[in-house]
Amino acid sequence: MTAATFKCAALAAVVAVAVGALAGSAAAQEKVWHHGLINAKADAGILLMVSTRDFAAKQGLTLKISQFKDDQLALKAMIAGELDSFEGGPQGVFAANAKGADARILGCHWIVVPHGIYATEAIKKVEDLKGKQIAVSAPNSMPNMLAIEALAKYGITDKEVKLAAVGGDRERYQALAGGVVEAAVVSNEYEPVAPKSVHLLVAGRDAVPNFLRVCIVSNAKNLSERGDDAVKFLAAEMNALRFALTHRDETVALTRSLIHAKPDDLRPAFVYDDAVKHKAVDPTLPIPAEKIQWIQEQMVKAGKLPKPLELSAVSAPEYREKALKLVGP
Repeated sequence: MTAATFKCAALAAVVAVAVGALAGSAAAQEKVWHHGLINAKADAGILLMVSTRDFAAKQGLTLKISQFKDDQLALKAMIAGELDSFEGGPQGVFAANAKGADARILGCHWIVVPHGIYATEAIKKVEDLKGKQIAVSAPNSMPNMLAIEALAKYGITDKEVKLAAVGGDRERYQALAGGVVEAAVVSNEYEPVAPKSVHLLVAGRDAVPNFLRVCIVSNAKNLSERGDDAVKFLAAEMNALRFALTHRDETVALTRSLIHAKPDDLRPAFVYDDAVKHKAVDPTLPIPAEKIQWIQEQMVKAGKLPKPLELSAVSAPEYREKALKLVGP
């Protein structure tokens, strides 16, 4: 090898190492936030608006979203380190932390449940549900607790009905519409398309006004390692929710695209209008202490939680406060 050839080869090697180092540096600098939520439905335009319009990118994050059948599965994925955060009901956080987990509520955005108990035409009043089968979801899930608490308001215990865990909203609605069960806890998205044989028996917002539908949850370990990124993610969510609630057409269109809805599908617009009408979504991501305390008390009464936990043991409000400063008025 000549001296000139040797110099060229050496230079090429240096360039290759430099390019590789730059690529590695870029990959290292990319901050991916992995978030989980329940499978996209007719509210997808609101819940998934954060994945559009560079809301996360403007905060310096690359957002990765995974969808789950229910929030209990998402909670398990987060505890296993597969997610940085997820969206779900707070009751799973209480149950997990009572057993030694370190989940933390960062803020709650869907603060009024859109679900209700829907029933067949043979069920005229709540008392008619005695002895009947009601489709709910897994223990500690919002549908399960909503059914128990709503029935209790009418003097009916969960022992006087048959609660059947039937997966997500779609499966529960299909079980009801198909006559497999007499009643089901499902989202109001099915109301505009339900057959005449199915009607709303009890609206969740009336029966259990203290229920929180969706909170954003992370865990103490992840927050200690990626606290700044958690703040940025919350800021992205706040901006996305603000946009969604003030841009009806864009949000409804996003929902249609995400769930592949047909042009005549009434659900996307119905769910959006209902959420706005009842002020169901709060883009400031509050952590309502009274509602959280109430939910814990119901879990204690039901024997699903030994005792209520201190709010400081299940929440981390400081990240929300920092995010609010990033977002501004």
